[in-house]
Amino acid sequence: MPLYIVEREFADQLDLTGADVRLIEEVNAEEGTTWLFSFLSADRKRSYCLYEAPSPDEILSAAKRNNIPADAIVEVSRLTPSLVT
Repeated sequence: MPLYIVEREFADQLDLTGADVRLIEEVNAEEGTTWLFSFLSADRKRSYCLYEAPSPDEILSAAKRNNIPADAIVEVSRLTPSLVT
């Protein structure tokens, strides 16, 4: 399954509860996407999330249903330090 980095910019600091995360994961699953992990900027207003999804369309659909932004979606491939020579 393709991997995507999703960049999100928030007007206020992001502060998710466990219930928020469960709801996001439910909607993502219904859309065929899997949220793998995220990085949060120091000011907590921007996130960079790694997803598995069939295409960017499913990520956008899940973001709309979750009422969260998806400002940029970029397809990426895995590169681990052990593979670099």
